[in-house]
Amino acid sequence: MAVTERRVTLKSTAQIERMAVAGRLVSNVLDRVGEAIRPGVTTLELDALAEGLVRAAGATPSFIGVPGHREPYRHTLCISIDDEVVHGVPGARRIAEGQVVSVDAGAIVEGWHGDAARTWIVGDVPEPVRALVEATRRAMYAGIAAARPGNHISDISAAVEDVAIAGGYGVVRQFVGHGIGTEMHEEPQVSNFRSGHRGRRLEPGLCLAIEPMFTLGSHEVDMRPDGWTVATRDGRLAAHWEHSIAVTVDGPRILTQQLPSATAETAA
Repeated sequence: MAVTERRVTLKSTAQIERMAVAGRLVSNVLDRVGEAIRPGVTTLELDALAEGLVRAAGATPSFIGVPGHREPYRHTLCISIDDEVVHGVPGARRIAEGQVVSVDAGAIVEGWHGDAARTWIVGDVPEPVRALVEATRRAMYAGIAAARPGNHISDISAAVEDVAIAGGYGVVRQFVGHGIGTEMHEEPQVSNFRSGHRGRRLEPGLCLAIEPMFTLGSHEVDMRPDGWTVATRDGRLAAHWEHSIAVTVDGPRILTQQLPSATAETAA
């Protein structure tokens, strides 16, 4: 059985295996969406593809029905483009050459959530843009590497922030990583910067979504009029990467699978 302490739930080995099923589905969905990202495709078409894949697997999209400022979320994906950081709403707009496209996906399988995000580059972009995407990806893996028994949440945060500091990137502060399990967002929160608190001590069974969000400018963000899309205040580009992981006696286990070894996903 799961053990709950101070609203933080530790998962059993069997429960982690069930979460891995959801995680593999999310990874497969992102693989397929990545293959479909190209100039001219609409974000709503990408969302429909993802929803079809999730439902064909007998699963439920995690994001549909999540309460918002105005109305519940209605889509399977969040698709954020260029200066949009997170929670971009799929619609009629078409992907264009030279854009940075971040896709966040979640699925529920037999009551357990998987949650992951990747950022794709569409065609050719300036080197600083490519470097931003790659640095955000590396920061995610640095945070994952720090998710070992005996460390604290703050060790994950520091590992992520160190990558941002080295590259001179802004680290979004209003949105952070989180625990995950039978709820998409559980305790504890996992910030991507040093908050001044050590946070919870990491132990086997703790499952987390580690998701750095870096920008080419300031960390400040604003919500757009749709009540969902969060964009950089200064209009600079942003990138977002996320994996769901489990802390085990042997170290971190990625539940949403490893990404290919390429430095950044590129859509032709």
